[in-house]
Amino acid sequence: MKHKIGFNKLNMMPAHRKAVIRNMMTSLFDKERVITTHAKALEVRRFAEKEITRAKEDSVHNRRMVARKIWDEGILAKLFTDIAPRFKERAGGYTRIIRIGERNHDAADMVVLELVERKEDEKKAEREARKAEKKAKEKAVSKA
Repeated sequence: MKHKIGFNKLNMMPAHRKAVIRNMMTSLFDKERVITTHAKALEVRRFAEKEITRAKEDSVHNRRMVARKIWDEGILAKLFTDIAPRFKERAGGYTRIIRIGERNHDAADMVVLELVERKEDEKKAEREARKAEKKAKEKAVSKA
């Protein structure tokens, strides 16, 4: 029986699995969006959410604990100064998994793993607000 299996081994040796998870977490925090398989996304999500929760409180201890997994100093700084403050009011659920279909050659379930509150979403909302404002101005000018 397979009761209480704690995690998915992803058919990798432990060192390789840890490296894949670290690299994917680093890419997730850098790009705020990663395309991967469903199984890998579930594993990366477990670790990424813990690191974001830890980064919400900026202390030397928390920085050192997160730096064990995120080796890139620039991305570590981005996590503590940019990403974690966005989620200050949120109690959990910092990532979202969206299915995008199957990979062509092996039919693996592919997904998009992304942060819930992304910078691109904010930029898009600002762009749409500016467009609406511009249209309103043009309407006002055409009526006058």
